[in-house]
Amino acid sequence: MAQIIDGKAIAKGIRARIKDETAELKKCDVTPGLAVVLVGDDPASRVYVTMKEKACAEAGIFSDEHKLPAETSEEQLLELVAQLNADERIDGILVQLPLPGHIDESKVLEAISPKKDVDGFHPYNVGRLATGNPLFKPCTPYGVMKMLEHAGVNLTGADVVVVGRSNIVGKPVALMCLAQHATVTICHSRTRDLAQRVRAADVVIAAVGRPEMIKGEWIKPGATVIDVGINRVGEKKLVGDVEFAAASEKAAAITPVPGGVGPMTIAMLLQNTLESAKRRASGCGCGK
Repeated sequence: MAQIIDGKAIAKGIRARIKDETAELKKCDVTPGLAVVLVGDDPASRVYVTMKEKACAEAGIFSDEHKLPAETSEEQLLELVAQLNADERIDGILVQLPLPGHIDESKVLEAISPKKDVDGFHPYNVGRLATGNPLFKPCTPYGVMKMLEHAGVNLTGADVVVVGRSNIVGKPVALMCLAQHATVTICHSRTRDLAQRVRAADVVIAAVGRPEMIKGEWIKPGATVIDVGINRVGEKKLVGDVEFAAASEKAAAITPVPGGVGPMTIAMLLQNTLESAKRRASGCGCGK
């Protein structure tokens, strides 16, 4: 049976360290600040925002919450983003997606200052990641890399298959693996003979958003499997993009769903906010 890569436990350790570093930073009169903007009343988004607010409180990070009605105009949202860009208390700005249909998500994300873009979605930060000098790493891929590190996976020369090509996970995690000297193949739902490509992988990162699309029999013996997917099947059951039980019989290490990548995303959001605050602190000459 595969080793379980416990995202909850890894995230707990990271958040404890962030809490300690935040306390040290406060000695310089710098409190990390994260602004969270929620437009509308999407149930899943409400849950995510509540979790982020709780995580900030536990870490000692100032959370500036803006819950706006669904009819908020694009102009009003852009005005709020401009105000947060100028607010010296705020080190990170997170606009919860998805936004209502009448608002251009790209326009809003590009309005966020790259220096406060703790989600790592601004084209400036995407470009820096692509050229190997990231300012902020997108939170979920950042969490994936931390999990691989924690599991002791050496990516140098390894064959990595990323299943999924989204701007949020697939593309950036592929770039991060390349930076660690892996040989990376990006696949997706239309890839021909996906099974053959997965069978050749030392590391499989599944982020395609289809329940159990990656079959356990495809996994190479001894491979590491990171399952980013979380899919609801029926009323209560949650499954990943990988057939967990069958894959566990062949993999050396695997992440569970839930309790795998999910907790890491929030931990890395806090990490990015802390890193942004440290840059602010260094600018004020405190030396931290």
